[in-house]
Amino acid sequence: MSDELAIVTSPRRKIIARPVVWLIWGTLVFFFINLAGVVFSVLVDSFSKQWFGTWWPDGLTTEYWASAWHDFDIGQVLIVTIQVSLSVVVISALVGVPAAYVLARRNFPLKRLVMLIFLLPVMVPPIAYGIPLATVLYKFQLANSLTGVILVNLVPAIPFVILTMTPFIEQIDPKVESAARMSGASTLRMFLHVLAPLLVPGILAASVLVLVRTVGMFELTYLVAGTDSQTLVVKLFNSMNAAGIRPPQQTDAMAAVYMGTMLVLLVIALRFVNPTQLVTRVAEDREK
Repeated sequence: MSDELAIVTSPRRKIIARPVVWLIWGTLVFFFINLAGVVFSVLVDSFSKQWFGTWWPDGLTTEYWASAWHDFDIGQVLIVTIQVSLSVVVISALVGVPAAYVLARRNFPLKRLVMLIFLLPVMVPPIAYGIPLATVLYKFQLANSLTGVILVNLVPAIPFVILTMTPFIEQIDPKVESAARMSGASTLRMFLHVLAPLLVPGILAASVLVLVRTVGMFELTYLVAGTDSQTLVVKLFNSMNAAGIRPPQQTDAMAAVYMGTMLVLLVIALRFVNPTQLVTRVAEDREK
């Protein structure tokens, strides 16, 4: 009787599920078509001579790309963006990985409170703590400089690395560390030669995600960036709000450079990192 009921009800389930599946796919297709349309229109407009009320510009030119590159000094802005991003990645990894190891391996009073403190910069909107943080940096004359931009971006980056690496370290068998210590390895040697190779996937994941997050971080960088320490996203915002009349093609060219930069970073992230499977990968390695 139960088999007959399953045979009767299974087609109904397929019939009921089919409209839902079509609705989901239709929504996804609609979203990606709109996204592609926006990106394509910005890219085409950056090369257009004039584009008003027609489906295609009157002509194409690279004049506005050249003027945007010169007027906004995009080359220098890209260099500053790379300097800030790589500095934040390196410092946050050097600080965050040992801190994550301590949180994963040691029990101490108020440990949950410490974890909560690390959660706050990740969960709270950056503008909420960015203004008082910028005030402190201005007081100590660290704002309007590359150092200030790096420091302000480290506030959410280091907790992000710690929260990413702590569960990764917790699933590594402590017996591996005990065996290394019994063989005479010091703490530093054990960390560098035993734990570090096992932590490479996690460190790579955290570093790439911090890199993408830092390049796209607007609020904190905008509050402390000076004339010579603006990253690409801040420069794009300033180009839209600068005094005077500017051709919209210049702003679109800046937007295209920013989109291209983020696209390259995302491709790298998706090529080498799968954050959702980090813990699973460690568990599988332990089972082997």
